[in-house]
Amino acid sequence: MNAEQFRASLADEAPRAGLPAPLAALWWEAKGDWTQAHVLVDELETVDGMAVHAYLHRKEGSASNADYWYQRAGRSFQRPSLEAEWTALVEALLPAAAKG
Repeated sequence: MNAEQFRASLADEAPRAGLPAPLAALWWEAKGDWTQAHVLVDELETVDGMAVHAYLHRKEGSASNADYWYQRAGRSFQRPSLEAEWTALVEALLPAAAKG
């Protein structure tokens, strides 16, 4: 799946089966369900999970919480706009999901 196909899947009722939790969280967030997205990464102790967790808190407007999770992720995914960050995360996570 590529980023365009991922975005097109937002027309579906649920994310595709087998989608890793960080990507499923981004899918739910894009569908407007921040809570479901957060549940998927809230206790996920992986770099990808923490990066998505950071994005979710940034989207929520909780900058200090987002900064904490960006630091835990050990790399900066933050982009000038939330949309650009969402796209960068999806594009970074899809290749790993295809291998898994």
